[in-house]
Amino acid sequence: MRTNKPNGFAIVLIALGVLILLGKLTPFFGNLFGILIAVVMIGLGYYGIRRGNAFFGWIVLVIGVFSLIAKLAWIIVPVLGIGLIVYGISSLSNKRSY
Repeated sequence: MRTNKPNGFAIVLIALGVLILLGKLTPFFGNLFGILIAVVMIGLGYYGIRRGNAFFGWIVLVIGVFSLIAKLAWIIVPVLGIGLIVYGISSLSNKRSY
């Protein structure tokens, strides 16, 4: 018995599996594929939320966001440090103008 269900989800799962294998098998592009997988997970989570499957959509979205933050921590932490320094300097200069 064959159903007429769309095969979009199966194609997305196959593509995600290929990306995971490419990330594990190629040492040069491993970090790039890790970021790409996190972005794809965020997209799939958003798509799941919009299609009505909010529970699993939120789970996939949160895992994708945490994974992306972990992959980009090397740039997020220095930017946060620079932001704190700039905020501290602007805070000191505002107190002197009173």
